[in-house]
Order: sequence, then structure tokens, then C-alpha cells
Amino acid sequence: MALQGPIPISFELLFPHGCYVVGEVTAAKDFDAKRDTQAKDKTTGLPVWQVPVMDADPSLKAAQKTVTVKILSEVQPVVPPALPGVPLAPAEFEGLEVKPYVHQATGRLAYSISARVMRAPRTGVGKSSNAAKDAA
Repeated sequence: MALQGPIPISFELLFPHGCYVVGEVTAAKDFDAKRDTQAKDKTTGLPVWQVPVMDADPSLKAAQKTVTVKILSEVQPVVPPALPGVPLAPAEFEGLEVKPYVHQATGRLAYSISARVMRAPRTGVGKSSNAAKDAA
């Protein structure tokens, strides 16, 4: 099989309705280490950070809305600014990959989501030009 390891995916495909940061960026723990240390990505060696996000897809059940995105970065990522009057910060991710695995507690297929960059959503060139093309 040609596909080995993580599966690259676009933000628009993974979060077609967008997503919102609903917690703080924290260092991911290395559960294999004997002491409390930050996890490092096995391929790149970069430190792993994690942030909880809420998928804005209205068709999802409440239990399916919040996922953790792991961010591979030398420095701790900064959450984009929140919306005025709302405690939610819209975000987009670049360099997204999903890693399928079997959840040990349930025996079901699950996915780990990782990214290289977290940023505020694009409002100009990227999205509006695509929306204009779709409308035409």
C-alpha cells in the first residue's frame, strides 16, 4: 500500500464549518517517559502541544463536537483572538494530518489530529475568493 503513516488532510475537509478553540494550549505529556516530560513527535523531534477545539458542524452530536488537535512546534502556539463579546476563538490549522488508531478502552477506530500551525481564520483572499468562485 502506498499510504504509510499519517494521512495529510486539508482544513476545509476536516472542519468544513470551521472550528473554535475552547481551552488553553498545553504541553502534551509523554506517557512513555518515566517522569513528567513533554512529548516529542517521533518523526520530526518537535515538541507536541495540544489544544481542545469545537467543530462548528451543526449536524454533530454534542459528544462529537470537541476534539484535541496536537500541534508540532518548537514554541508554544498562541490562540488567535476571541470573537468580540464571545469567549470563543475561531482558528484554522495548516499542515494537518490524521493518524488512525484503535482506541484501547473501546476497541473502536479513532483518529489523532496533528497540525504544524494554528492561526486566525483567513478572511480575505483565501475564503472569499473561493466563495465567489462557488457562487459563479
